[in-house]
Amino acid sequence: MDDDIKRVVVKVGTNVLTNKDNRILGPVLRELVRQIAVLYERNVMVVLVSSGSAMAGKEVLGDTDITDKSVRRQVYSAVGQPRMMRHYYSIFHDYGMRCAQVLATKRDFDPGKHRDNMINCYEGLLSEGIIPIANEDDAVSVTMSMFSDNDELASLVAELIDADRLIILSDTDGLYTGHPDDEDSKKIKEVTVDQNVEQYVKASGKKEGEGRGGMASKLRIAKGTAKKDIPTYIANGKRENVIVDILDNKEVGTKFIH
Repeated sequence: MDDDIKRVVVKVGTNVLTNKDNRILGPVLRELVRQIAVLYERNVMVVLVSSGSAMAGKEVLGDTDITDKSVRRQVYSAVGQPRMMRHYYSIFHDYGMRCAQVLATKRDFDPGKHRDNMINCYEGLLSEGIIPIANEDDAVSVTMSMFSDNDELASLVAELIDADRLIILSDTDGLYTGHPDDEDSKKIKEVTVDQNVEQYVKASGKKEGEGRGGMASKLRIAKGTAKKDIPTYIANGKRENVIVDILDNKEVGTKFIH
């Protein structure tokens, strides 16, 4: 691993954290935390941007009588967020580590007091060796000023803390020239920001609770972050040791560079 890597932002999507029955997968959370602990021992601090709160809330509440979609999302997220944090807190504790919840709205990244406040919060936590776990504050976010998805939040956090890498974990091994299951489809190992790879991406249809981001969004965010000189990866979050392997320069996922 490069000695210059000190700070990494890892975003993990709902599709990584849940199974086909939309249940939160404990072993996936544990494997994530295990890797963060490995990196911590190498003096690399990770900020984890974790989706899953809406799905975790839906798992508890089931169907609801609330008809307004955005209110329903707020309720699911408000119920699910402490549940996700309880999972993370417990697993980090098993590794002798500490974590903290950092919820944000898009306004918090506007230049000025809000942004300075966010920087102070992250710097304070990282200086104490505490792993920040970030998510959008869905309970109070106003629809017109929401992040497009947690990929956007992860990119903003990476810029905010001057991260050395951004790793976006999805349920696919990276960017392909076609559908990942097609025989003639090839994985693209490296993409420069001026490369036209958008042609390979189709918008994905998402069910409620599944998260807002698809591959088109990931591609846009990955290129945008790489333009800020933060190498960015899209990789499969269910692959064992994926984060450590990426930082050890193994050929995992798709890398985006300036």
